[in-house]
Amino acid sequence: MHIKWIRARRLRNDSTDAERRLWRFLRRQQLGGHKFRRQYPLAGYIADFVCVPVRLVVELDGGQHLDALAYDQWRTEALQREGYRVLRFWDDDVLLRTQDVVAEIFRVPEERSKA
Repeated sequence: MHIKWIRARRLRNDSTDAERRLWRFLRRQQLGGHKFRRQYPLAGYIADFVCVPVRLVVELDGGQHLDALAYDQWRTEALQREGYRVLRFWDDDVLLRTQDVVAEIFRVPEERSKA
């Protein structure tokens, strides 16, 4: 098994509170009939959440990301070059404004269909 898949499995088992909370919403709902995956290897990285057919990546950032802003930007650009739309949310936003975050995620297919 490829090392990224092994690491992704470990990350799924060690999810943050925000990741677990958002996953409870995303796993039950589908985006235009397409399922989300969590901790999914993509473009050399492991995306927190991805809906491959819609080409949407959702990344959650916690306090550790303050030190990794340049890396996060590089990663976002790499995913965008692969044709993915990347949405980033702070963990606190997911924990305190879950419905707003989910609504923003589910607006993406509507925006893409109008483009």
